[in-house]
Amino acid sequence: MRVVLRALRRLLLVLLAVGALAAGIVTLRGYGLYHEALGRAPIEQTVDAVRAGEGYVTLAELPQTYLDAVVAIEDHRFYDHPGFDVIAICRAAWHDLTTLSLEQGGSTITQQLAKNLFFSQDKDFSRKVAEVFMAVDLEGRYSKEEILELYVNTSYFGDGLTGIGPAARGYLGKEPIDMTRDECALMAGLPNAPGVLSADPELARERALLVLGQMEKYGLG
Repeated sequence: MRVVLRALRRLLLVLLAVGALAAGIVTLRGYGLYHEALGRAPIEQTVDAVRAGEGYVTLAELPQTYLDAVVAIEDHRFYDHPGFDVIAICRAAWHDLTTLSLEQGGSTITQQLAKNLFFSQDKDFSRKVAEVFMAVDLEGRYSKEEILELYVNTSYFGDGLTGIGPAARGYLGKEPIDMTRDECALMAGLPNAPGVLSADPELARERALLVLGQMEKYGLG
């Protein structure tokens, strides 16, 4: 019995060491990707280009209900974290490890903005780490309101429409400020799977109902 216990302890130590080494390698690669991204496009220059783009809308041009809907469905702790959400990351990591997949990323709104601005949509552990580094950098430079504004202007809504301004005009035929509560929920839900939801009205409606439920759950809107 003692021999078995010693063997199990050694195996556990080996597994911990391997895990720590793998985590270290992924972190270093992610940090490298973060620096490469900054080398290609400095943050201020990239943000200024987005703000100067056609169709950009400010928070003043958006219903508060829409902003609440986005926070409720995407990142309900948005105003409380420093760019990354440890609780969400741990939950997603456990799911991904137990399913041997990258189905969940635990990404905050700031991380998603980092991805929209600097990285591809491919799912990769190193790139997720790069997103965290970039998200912390963004949080140090911009307010939460600025980050939320940039996020809704860089999100893809399907059918070739990027940004809530073009999306509201393209799908609803109106300016974003004129969206109803149900329309706000619909538009907040589309970026989750724009290709699928924009092509399937029934699925889009189901997603909108989920958004409304999250708003009620977290007391938003």
